[in-house]
Amino acid sequence: MAAEEDTGSMTDHVASAARVEEHVGVTAETFATRIAPVYRPAVLRGLARDWPAVRAAGKGPAATASYLRRFAGGRPLHMFAAAPAAEGRFFYDEDVRGFNFRSAQVLLPVLLDALLAEADRADPAAIYAGSAKTSEAYPGWAEENELPLPLPGASPRLWLGNATRASTHYDMSDNLAVVVAGQRRFSLFPPEQVANLYVGPLEHTIAGQPTSMVDLERPDLGRYPRFAEAAQTMLVAELEPGDALFIPSLWWHDVRAMGPLNVLVNYWWGQRSGGSPFAALLHAMLAIRDLPQGQRAALQSWFHHYVFADAAIMAGDHLPPDARGVLGPASSQREERIRQFLRRALDQEG
Repeated sequence: MAAEEDTGSMTDHVASAARVEEHVGVTAETFATRIAPVYRPAVLRGLARDWPAVRAAGKGPAATASYLRRFAGGRPLHMFAAAPAAEGRFFYDEDVRGFNFRSAQVLLPVLLDALLAEADRADPAAIYAGSAKTSEAYPGWAEENELPLPLPGASPRLWLGNATRASTHYDMSDNLAVVVAGQRRFSLFPPEQVANLYVGPLEHTIAGQPTSMVDLERPDLGRYPRFAEAAQTMLVAELEPGDALFIPSLWWHDVRAMGPLNVLVNYWWGQRSGGSPFAALLHAMLAIRDLPQGQRAALQSWFHHYVFADAAIMAGDHLPPDARGVLGPASSQREERIRQFLRRALDQEG
């Protein structure tokens, strides 16, 4: 007899989870000095309540679709669709080699017609088109719906769909997500829960970033027992139109969109390093992970000294300034010197 699947209840997890801290009447100064630096998620209630798009959404899906049609004429959208059996969860197939959805390039009016048609079905397919820059796909959107917070370098991106779920993942940049239409529930985990979230393939991903293999709504604790520890750290935020959520970089988050027509606009921004931390992780796996334990321990002390220690930026201060090379302060010249060194090293390894 097969072992009985040990499943938890997402309802239980949500009911017992702590709620994300909420703020009302957030100003640019409050956000910059009291919210963003804390490195914790935060709900910004009513941040975008005065947007014309939010007011249109208050009149229902048909009015929302009518408002969005005004911005047709931009680039085609990358649409994803999953059968009703997926229950809105875009994920891998059974052998984790493929996916449970298909994709196509469509124009905005076609996507809106499809969403409105599915709204009349008892068992609708899951459909969404995400991460579309409004400047390219919804020209004129940003001018009508202006974010009241200055986020340097951020470009609004629009997500449009029905009742769907984005499995637990992270973003490399800070993220401000603004609900325009429908409701959304975010379930968040601190970055250090990576070992308890059973992350899927690093290089074969659903939509860019690696995702957790755990289904938050039906967690199989027999297969993923450490998820019970992650669940103890979970934070939940439930958003209505006009609300926003600040998600610091590298915080894990699962996103459930509810309703027949949902719209979310998000803004990614933040300080960029000279290279990709994820690429650095993969190279470290190639170069270090399979070495003997003693060597790995020695290199761990090196990484702490040169990378992770608070004083790492001063690791070359005992040298004359002109002799510090890659140990010197951040600059375009230093970045190029490191890139040239890495190119030569990778060419030799190959």
